[in-house]
Amino acid sequence: MLVSRLFPRVLPKINGPVRTLASSARSPLANIAELSKARLSSLVVLTTSCGFLSAGLPLYVSVPTLVGASVGTALCASSAGTINQVLEVDRDKRMKRTRHRPLPSGDVSISQASMLATATGALGGTVLYLTTDPLTTLLGVGNIALYAPIYTLSKQSTEWNTWIGAVVGAIPPVMGWTASGGSLMDPECLFLGSSLFLWQFPHFFALSWMHRKDYAQGGFQMVPVNDPTGERTASLIFRYSVYLSALPIASTIVGMTNPMFAVEGCLLNGYLLYKSRKFQQDKSNQNARKIFLTSLWYLPCLLGLFILHNKNWDDEEREGVLTEKVKMMKEKGLEYCFHEKVDAKDLCPVPHSKDGGKEGEKEKEKKASK
Repeated sequence: MLVSRLFPRVLPKINGPVRTLASSARSPLANIAELSKARLSSLVVLTTSCGFLSAGLPLYVSVPTLVGASVGTALCASSAGTINQVLEVDRDKRMKRTRHRPLPSGDVSISQASMLATATGALGGTVLYLTTDPLTTLLGVGNIALYAPIYTLSKQSTEWNTWIGAVVGAIPPVMGWTASGGSLMDPECLFLGSSLFLWQFPHFFALSWMHRKDYAQGGFQMVPVNDPTGERTASLIFRYSVYLSALPIASTIVGMTNPMFAVEGCLLNGYLLYKSRKFQQDKSNQNARKIFLTSLWYLPCLLGLFILHNKNWDDEEREGVLTEKVKMMKEKGLEYCFHEKVDAKDLCPVPHSKDGGKEGEKEKEKKASK
């Protein structure tokens, strides 16, 4: 009832603004989801959860805090996304891909959107404060300010807006890590933040290249808008793909993850580099779209492998259902791991089926000591 009053369904008017059937038929909940940028918020929840799960906490301890961190971060992201659309409503009207959003189409008024932004921002900050810690709360509320006024307004004046936006995107997994009790200077935290920061350049430059004419129509200062030949765009995509490829190797060198993460990371990044190189050779929208689509599955794969191969799960003091599930996944990986066919057992974090691996040796030592 409250949703219906705040966001009434706006029907087309014969003598009023012309609305498409798609925009006029949206329900109040659909308008809220669109204002909140629900798909972007779901990515925020994913990265926040991955940051939290990387700590390897027991399930009975972690679930309430994990839920609170994810919900609070999603609400903060909703607030930031709504404020972004309030500030850009006039520019969104000029762009094909945004003109049918709730504000430009007239389905929702600016005052209604502002109420939603205020409510979700306040609720998000409250949830984070009650379920996590002051640092995580500060990061969540601060990210609203960084995304809404700072990033949003910078899009109109400088190409550096993409780098500002990359910082915004890097914060949610850091929030997940700090919510689990970690420090900002922990190597896991630095890996998570760096991964999200660097990932956004191939992802967004590919997207903005495909929609460069639309962004120009909206008056946004994107690199592809000011890059007629595409040379700068292609160079930046390839360069940041190279930077990304170094992270799994670096995490293994410092002892944060098992060596198999470096091996699997090389496979992931090799494919991304291949697509980036293809775009350098042929700067077509089709090749840009392939990079964009690759980035969509690349990120969850990278973060999932990082969680799986993170050595925090190997801590003998960490016990619980979640820890056992991760160990089961590692053991299941034996069926597909190349070390079953070659003598490379020292590379893999799971026991070697032929001789029990390192974990098998430990079990033998324990039995012998008894």
